[in-house]
Amino acid sequence: MKVLTVFYSRTGTTRNVAESISKALSCDIEEIFDTKNRTGPLGFIASGREASQKKLAAIQHVKKDPGLYDIVLIGTPVWAGTMSTPIRTYISQNKEHFKRAAFFCTYSGTGADKTLEAMKDLCGKETAASIAITKKETKSEQCLQKIDKFVNTIKSTSEP
Repeated sequence: MKVLTVFYSRTGTTRNVAESISKALSCDIEEIFDTKNRTGPLGFIASGREASQKKLAAIQHVKKDPGLYDIVLIGTPVWAGTMSTPIRTYISQNKEHFKRAAFFCTYSGTGADKTLEAMKDLCGKETAASIAITKKETKSEQCLQKIDKFVNTIKSTSEP
C-alpha cells in the first residue's frame, strides 16, 4: 500500500502530528505551503476570516502526485470551525486524483467534527479514517494513542 501524508501547518502543531503519522506508516509526506504570510495575531485573524468565508488560498506547487498513491491522508489545523484555506485549496485542486482519503485535524477550541465532515464533503470520497487532536493532547500520551489507532485503521482498511 502506497500512502501519502499531506498537511498544512501555520504554527507547527499539525506538522508534528503529520510527521508522527508519516513515521508510523513509513510513508511519503508533503507539506503544503501558502504564499500568504499568516504569522502573528493579524495572520491568525485574517486566516480565520478567510476560512469561515471558504476562500481558497494561493499555494505553492506540490511535488507529489496524489494519484500515484493508494490513500492520501490530509491534515489541517481548525480555523474558525473549519479547515484551513490552504487545505481547502489542495483538496479542491486534487480531489479527482484521490483513490481513497483519510483526514486529521488539530485544534485548540471547537469545530473538529465539523472540519472533518467538511473535508470529507469537499473531497467527495468515503473516509477511510479520521482523527482530531487538541493542541493540549499533542503534549501527552493521548496523542500517540490516537495516532496509533488512526494508523491501525488505515492499515486494516487497506489490506486486501
